[in-house]
Amino acid sequence: MARTLESIRKVELHQHVDGSIPVRTTWKLMQHHGLAPVRSIREMRPLLQLQQDETGSLLSYLDKFHYPMWITQFYENIVGVTYEIVKEAYGNGVRLLELRYSPAIHTFAGLTLRQAIRAVLSGMNRAQSRYPDLEVGLIVISMRQHGPHIAKIIARQAIAEAQHLHQRTGVVGFDLAGAERGNPPRLFREAYEIARLGGLGLTVHAGEDEDSKRIWEALDELGADRIGHGCSAIGDPGLMRRLARDHILVECCPTSNFQTGAVAPDRPHPVFEFLDKGVPVAICTDNTTVSDTDQIRENRKMLERVELSEIERIHREAAEFSFIRSVPRQTQERPSATG
Repeated sequence: MARTLESIRKVELHQHVDGSIPVRTTWKLMQHHGLAPVRSIREMRPLLQLQQDETGSLLSYLDKFHYPMWITQFYENIVGVTYEIVKEAYGNGVRLLELRYSPAIHTFAGLTLRQAIRAVLSGMNRAQSRYPDLEVGLIVISMRQHGPHIAKIIARQAIAEAQHLHQRTGVVGFDLAGAERGNPPRLFREAYEIARLGGLGLTVHAGEDEDSKRIWEALDELGADRIGHGCSAIGDPGLMRRLARDHILVECCPTSNFQTGAVAPDRPHPVFEFLDKGVPVAICTDNTTVSDTDQIRENRKMLERVELSEIERIHREAAEFSFIRSVPRQTQERPSATG
Protein backbone atom coordinates (compact mmCIF):
# COMPACT_ATOMS: atom_id res chain seq x y z
CA MET A 1 0.00 0.00 0.00
CA ALA A 2 2.86 2.37 0.82
CA ARG A 3 4.37 1.85 -2.64
CA THR A 4 0.98 2.40 -4.25
CA LEU A 5 0.50 5.61 -2.28
CA GLU A 6 3.84 6.89 -3.51
CA SER A 7 2.97 6.05 -7.12
CA ILE A 8 -0.37 7.90 -7.18
CA ARG A 9 -0.36 10.87 -9.56
CA LYS A 10 -0.83 13.63 -7.00
CA VAL A 11 -2.31 17.07 -7.45
CA GLU A 12 -1.02 19.93 -5.26
CA LEU A 13 -3.16 23.07 -5.37
CA HIS A 14 -2.07 24.92 -2.22
CA GLN A 15 1.65 25.18 -1.51
CA HIS A 16 3.50 28.36 -0.59
CA VAL A 17 6.99 29.06 -1.88
CA ASP A 18 8.24 30.83 1.27
CA GLY A 19 7.24 28.07 3.65
CA SER A 20 8.46 25.21 1.48
CA ILE A 21 12.12 26.00 0.85
CA PRO A 22 14.15 22.94 1.91
CA VAL A 23 16.10 23.53 5.11
CA ARG A 24 19.37 22.55 3.45
CA THR A 25 18.76 25.11 0.69
CA THR A 26 18.04 27.95 3.11
CA TRP A 27 21.11 27.03 5.17
CA LYS A 28 23.34 26.95 2.08
CA LEU A 29 22.17 30.39 0.94
CA MET A 30 22.44 31.83 4.45
CA GLN A 31 26.07 30.74 4.56
CA HIS A 32 26.74 32.05 1.05
CA HIS A 33 25.52 35.52 1.97
CA GLY A 34 27.06 35.52 5.44
CA LEU A 35 23.61 35.77 7.02
CA ALA A 36 23.44 32.55 9.05
CA PRO A 37 22.04 33.47 12.50
CA VAL A 38 23.27 30.20 14.05
CA ARG A 39 26.34 27.98 13.71
CA SER A 40 24.88 24.78 12.26
CA ILE A 41 22.04 23.43 10.15
CA ARG A 42 20.90 21.53 13.23
CA GLU A 43 20.34 24.85 15.03
CA MET A 44 18.76 26.32 11.92
CA ARG A 45 16.07 23.67 11.58
CA PRO A 46 13.94 24.76 14.61
CA LEU A 47 13.94 28.31 13.24
CA LEU A 48 12.32 27.11 10.01
CA GLN A 49 10.12 24.22 11.17
CA LEU A 50 7.36 24.38 13.75
CA GLN A 51 8.26 22.54 16.94
CA GLN A 52 5.92 20.38 18.99
CA ASP A 53 5.64 22.94 21.81
CA GLU A 54 4.71 25.67 19.31
CA THR A 55 1.64 23.97 17.82
CA GLY A 56 -1.78 25.54 18.17
CA SER A 57 -0.57 29.09 17.58
CA LEU A 58 -0.93 30.86 14.25
CA LEU A 59 1.63 33.48 15.33
CA SER A 60 4.21 30.80 16.10
CA TYR A 61 3.54 29.25 12.72
CA LEU A 62 3.91 32.53 10.83
CA ASP A 63 7.13 33.32 12.71
CA LYS A 64 8.82 30.53 10.74
CA PHE A 65 8.59 32.67 7.58
CA HIS A 66 10.97 35.24 9.05
CA TYR A 67 14.37 33.82 8.05
CA PRO A 68 13.55 32.59 4.51
CA MET A 69 12.79 36.20 3.57
CA TRP A 70 16.42 37.06 4.25
CA ILE A 71 17.51 35.10 1.21
CA THR A 72 14.50 35.44 -1.10
CA GLN A 73 15.13 39.08 -1.92
CA PHE A 74 17.50 38.20 -4.76
CA TYR A 75 16.48 37.05 -8.23
CA GLU A 76 18.78 34.04 -8.61
CA ASN A 77 18.03 32.85 -5.09
CA ILE A 78 14.31 32.85 -5.84
CA VAL A 79 14.93 30.93 -9.06
CA GLY A 80 17.00 28.36 -7.20
CA VAL A 81 14.69 27.79 -4.23
CA THR A 82 11.70 27.44 -6.54
CA TYR A 83 13.50 24.78 -8.55
CA GLU A 84 14.29 22.86 -5.36
CA ILE A 85 10.67 23.04 -4.19
CA VAL A 86 9.36 21.70 -7.49
CA LYS A 87 12.02 18.98 -7.50
CA GLU A 88 10.95 17.78 -4.04
CA ALA A 89 7.26 17.82 -4.99
CA TYR A 90 7.98 15.76 -8.09
CA GLY A 91 9.89 13.25 -6.00
CA ASN A 92 6.78 12.78 -3.87
CA GLY A 93 4.61 11.94 -6.85
CA VAL A 94 3.16 15.37 -7.64
CA ARG A 95 2.42 15.69 -11.34
CA LEU A 96 0.22 18.79 -11.26
CA LEU A 97 1.57 21.58 -9.08
CA GLU A 98 0.31 25.07 -8.38
CA LEU A 99 2.72 27.07 -6.24
CA ARG A 100 1.59 30.31 -4.64
CA TYR A 101 3.68 33.32 -3.76
CA SER A 102 3.40 36.93 -2.60
CA PRO A 103 5.75 39.02 -4.77
CA ALA A 104 5.38 42.22 -2.72
CA ILE A 105 7.29 40.82 0.26
CA HIS A 106 10.26 39.97 -1.97
CA THR A 107 10.93 43.49 -3.22
CA PHE A 108 12.72 44.92 -0.15
CA ALA A 109 16.19 44.69 -1.75
CA GLY A 110 15.20 46.37 -5.01
CA LEU A 111 13.41 43.78 -7.14
CA THR A 112 10.34 45.03 -8.97
CA LEU A 113 7.06 43.15 -8.73
CA ARG A 114 7.59 41.84 -12.24
CA GLN A 115 11.10 40.62 -11.44
CA ALA A 116 9.86 38.94 -8.25
CA ILE A 117 7.19 37.09 -10.22
CA ARG A 118 9.48 36.25 -13.12
CA ALA A 119 12.06 34.77 -10.76
CA VAL A 120 9.59 32.15 -9.52
CA LEU A 121 8.40 31.43 -13.05
CA SER A 122 12.02 30.97 -14.17
CA GLY A 123 12.56 28.38 -11.46
CA MET A 124 9.35 26.60 -12.42
CA ASN A 125 10.29 26.59 -16.10
CA ARG A 126 13.72 25.22 -15.26
CA ALA A 127 12.14 22.36 -13.31
CA GLN A 128 9.55 21.66 -15.98
CA SER A 129 12.33 21.32 -18.55
CA ARG A 130 13.75 18.52 -16.41
CA TYR A 131 10.35 16.95 -15.69
CA PRO A 132 8.30 17.24 -18.90
CA ASP A 133 5.41 15.17 -17.49
CA LEU A 134 4.85 17.78 -14.77
CA GLU A 135 2.20 20.52 -15.11
CA VAL A 136 3.01 23.69 -13.19
CA GLY A 137 1.44 27.09 -12.66
CA LEU A 138 1.83 30.05 -10.31
CA ILE A 139 -0.82 31.68 -8.10
CA VAL A 140 0.09 35.24 -7.16
CA ILE A 141 -0.91 36.34 -3.66
CA SER A 142 -1.83 39.78 -2.39
CA MET A 143 -1.49 40.17 1.37
CA ARG A 144 -4.53 41.57 3.18
CA GLN A 145 -2.43 43.83 5.41
CA HIS A 146 -1.06 45.64 2.35
CA GLY A 147 -4.55 46.92 1.54
CA PRO A 148 -6.92 46.99 -1.46
CA HIS A 149 -4.88 49.46 -3.52
CA ILE A 150 -1.76 47.28 -3.52
CA ALA A 151 -3.97 44.28 -4.31
CA LYS A 152 -5.13 45.98 -7.53
CA ILE A 153 -1.54 46.72 -8.55
CA ILE A 154 -0.52 43.11 -7.93
CA ALA A 155 -3.55 41.79 -9.83
CA ARG A 156 -2.57 43.80 -12.90
CA GLN A 157 1.04 42.64 -12.70
CA ALA A 158 -0.11 39.05 -12.33
CA ILE A 159 -2.16 39.35 -15.52
CA ALA A 160 0.91 40.61 -17.40
CA GLU A 161 2.56 37.25 -16.64
CA ALA A 162 -0.58 35.14 -17.17
CA GLN A 163 0.00 31.66 -18.52
CA HIS A 164 -2.60 31.95 -21.25
CA LEU A 165 -0.67 34.89 -22.70
CA HIS A 166 2.66 33.07 -22.90
CA GLN A 167 4.04 29.83 -24.29
CA ARG A 168 5.75 28.78 -21.08
CA THR A 169 4.80 28.51 -17.40
CA GLY A 170 2.96 31.57 -16.16
CA VAL A 171 0.55 32.94 -13.59
CA VAL A 172 -2.69 30.97 -13.44
CA GLY A 173 -4.44 32.36 -10.36
CA PHE A 174 -4.89 35.17 -7.86
CA ASP A 175 -5.14 34.76 -4.10
CA LEU A 176 -5.67 36.80 -0.93
CA ALA A 177 -3.78 35.78 2.21
CA GLY A 178 -2.67 37.24 5.53
CA ALA A 179 -4.59 38.10 8.68
CA GLU A 180 -8.32 37.53 8.18
CA ARG A 181 -9.44 39.51 11.23
CA GLY A 182 -10.05 43.15 10.39
CA ASN A 183 -9.58 42.59 6.65
CA PRO A 184 -12.92 41.46 5.19
CA PRO A 185 -12.82 40.06 1.64
CA ARG A 186 -15.31 42.63 0.33
CA LEU A 187 -12.62 45.34 0.53
CA PHE A 188 -10.70 43.55 -2.24
CA ARG A 189 -13.60 43.27 -4.69
CA GLU A 190 -11.99 45.51 -7.34
CA ALA A 191 -8.71 43.58 -7.33
CA TYR A 192 -10.59 40.32 -7.85
CA GLU A 193 -12.64 41.78 -10.67
CA ILE A 194 -9.40 42.83 -12.38
CA ALA A 195 -7.97 39.32 -11.95
CA ARG A 196 -11.16 37.68 -13.22
CA LEU A 197 -11.32 39.86 -16.33
CA GLY A 198 -7.66 39.07 -16.91
CA GLY A 199 -8.44 35.36 -17.10
CA LEU A 200 -6.99 34.25 -13.76
CA GLY A 201 -8.50 31.61 -11.50
CA LEU A 202 -9.65 32.98 -8.15
CA THR A 203 -8.93 31.50 -4.76
CA VAL A 204 -9.08 33.04 -1.27
CA HIS A 205 -7.62 32.11 2.10
CA ALA A 206 -10.82 32.13 4.18
CA GLY A 207 -12.25 30.37 7.20
CA GLU A 208 -8.86 29.56 8.69
CA ASP A 209 -8.85 32.16 11.46
CA GLU A 210 -12.38 33.56 11.04
CA ASP A 211 -15.92 32.21 10.99
CA SER A 212 -17.91 31.14 7.95
CA LYS A 213 -19.08 34.67 7.07
CA ARG A 214 -15.68 35.32 5.52
CA ILE A 215 -16.12 32.33 3.25
CA TRP A 216 -19.54 33.60 2.18
CA GLU A 217 -17.92 36.96 1.36
CA ALA A 218 -15.17 35.28 -0.62
CA LEU A 219 -17.82 33.57 -2.74
CA ASP A 220 -20.40 36.35 -3.08
CA GLU A 221 -18.17 39.44 -3.10
CA LEU A 222 -15.01 38.11 -4.77
CA GLY A 223 -16.42 35.32 -6.93
CA ALA A 224 -13.93 32.75 -5.62
CA ASP A 225 -13.58 29.55 -7.64
CA ARG A 226 -11.85 27.80 -4.73
CA ILE A 227 -11.37 28.34 -0.99
CA GLY A 228 -8.09 27.93 0.85
CA HIS A 229 -8.47 26.07 4.16
CA GLY A 230 -12.18 26.85 4.75
CA CYS A 231 -12.15 25.07 8.12
CA SER A 232 -15.02 27.05 9.64
CA ALA A 233 -17.41 26.03 6.84
CA ILE A 234 -18.36 22.76 8.57
CA GLY A 235 -20.25 24.71 11.25
CA ASP A 236 -22.53 26.31 8.64
CA PRO A 237 -24.95 23.83 6.98
CA GLY A 238 -26.09 26.41 4.44
CA LEU A 239 -22.54 27.11 3.37
CA MET A 240 -21.77 23.40 3.10
CA ARG A 241 -24.74 23.01 0.74
CA ARG A 242 -23.54 26.01 -1.27
CA LEU A 243 -20.01 24.62 -1.65
CA ALA A 244 -21.36 21.25 -2.77
CA ARG A 245 -24.00 22.70 -5.09
CA ASP A 246 -21.68 25.13 -6.88
CA HIS A 247 -18.72 22.74 -6.91
CA ILE A 248 -16.42 25.06 -4.97
CA LEU A 249 -13.29 23.11 -4.15
CA VAL A 250 -11.72 23.52 -0.70
CA GLU A 251 -7.93 23.33 -0.59
CA CYS A 252 -7.47 21.25 2.57
CA CYS A 253 -4.17 21.39 4.46
CA PRO A 254 -4.56 18.93 7.36
CA THR A 255 -1.18 19.13 9.06
CA SER A 256 -0.88 22.92 9.03
CA ASN A 257 -4.51 23.39 10.18
CA PHE A 258 -3.79 21.46 13.37
CA GLN A 259 -0.49 23.27 13.83
CA THR A 260 -2.00 26.76 13.53
CA GLY A 261 -5.00 25.98 15.75
CA ALA A 262 -7.50 26.29 12.91
CA VAL A 263 -8.62 22.78 13.90
CA ALA A 264 -8.66 21.63 17.52
CA PRO A 265 -6.29 18.72 18.26
CA ASP A 266 -9.14 16.55 19.55
CA ARG A 267 -11.32 17.00 16.47
CA PRO A 268 -11.18 15.23 13.08
CA HIS A 269 -10.02 17.40 10.22
CA PRO A 270 -12.86 19.07 8.23
CA VAL A 271 -11.71 17.32 5.03
CA PHE A 272 -13.69 14.25 6.08
CA GLU A 273 -16.85 16.30 6.64
CA PHE A 274 -16.39 17.93 3.24
CA LEU A 275 -16.14 14.51 1.63
CA ASP A 276 -19.26 13.29 3.45
CA LYS A 277 -21.24 16.32 2.26
CA GLY A 278 -20.11 16.14 -1.36
CA VAL A 279 -17.82 19.19 -1.26
CA PRO A 280 -14.85 18.87 -3.68
CA VAL A 281 -11.47 18.85 -1.92
CA ALA A 282 -7.77 18.79 -2.68
CA ILE A 283 -5.18 17.30 -0.33
CA CYS A 284 -2.53 19.98 0.12
CA THR A 285 0.67 20.58 2.07
CA ASP A 286 0.49 24.38 2.56
CA ASN A 287 4.12 24.76 3.70
CA THR A 288 6.21 21.61 3.47
CA THR A 289 9.14 22.99 5.47
CA VAL A 290 7.28 24.85 8.22
CA SER A 291 4.92 21.89 8.70
CA ASP A 292 7.64 19.27 8.11
CA THR A 293 5.39 17.42 5.68
CA ASP A 294 4.99 16.42 2.05
CA GLN A 295 2.32 14.98 -0.21
CA ILE A 296 3.04 11.39 0.79
CA ARG A 297 2.69 12.17 4.50
CA GLU A 298 -0.54 14.10 4.01
CA ASN A 299 -2.04 11.27 1.98
CA ARG A 300 -0.90 8.65 4.47
CA LYS A 301 -2.88 10.47 7.17
CA MET A 302 -5.97 10.32 4.95
CA LEU A 303 -5.68 6.53 4.96
CA GLU A 304 -6.74 6.55 8.61
CA ARG A 305 -10.33 7.16 7.49
CA VAL A 306 -10.63 6.64 3.73
CA GLU A 307 -9.65 3.89 1.30
CA LEU A 308 -6.74 4.15 -1.09
CA SER A 309 -9.14 4.19 -4.04
CA GLU A 310 -10.83 7.26 -2.52
CA ILE A 311 -7.51 9.08 -2.30
CA GLU A 312 -6.86 8.31 -5.96
CA ARG A 313 -10.30 9.70 -6.80
CA ILE A 314 -9.68 12.89 -4.80
CA HIS A 315 -6.50 13.64 -6.73
CA ARG A 316 -8.06 12.76 -10.07
CA GLU A 317 -11.02 15.07 -9.48
CA ALA A 318 -8.88 17.83 -7.94
CA ALA A 319 -7.05 18.11 -11.26
CA GLU A 320 -10.31 19.22 -12.84
CA PHE A 321 -10.30 22.28 -10.54
CA SER A 322 -6.78 23.34 -11.41
CA PHE A 323 -6.31 26.87 -12.71
CA ILE A 324 -3.81 25.62 -15.27
CA ARG A 325 -5.74 26.17 -18.48
CA SER A 326 -4.99 26.71 -22.14
CA VAL A 327 -7.75 29.32 -22.54
CA PRO A 328 -8.71 32.37 -20.44
CA ARG A 329 -11.07 31.46 -17.60
CA GLN A 330 -13.37 34.47 -18.14
CA THR A 331 -14.80 32.70 -21.17
CA GLN A 332 -16.38 30.11 -18.85
CA GLU A 333 -19.76 30.64 -17.20
CA ARG A 334 -19.64 31.39 -13.50
CA PRO A 335 -22.02 29.70 -11.04
CA SER A 336 -24.84 31.66 -9.43
CA ALA A 337 -23.80 33.75 -6.44
CA THR A 338 -27.10 33.29 -4.65
CA GLY A 339 -27.00 31.48 -1.33
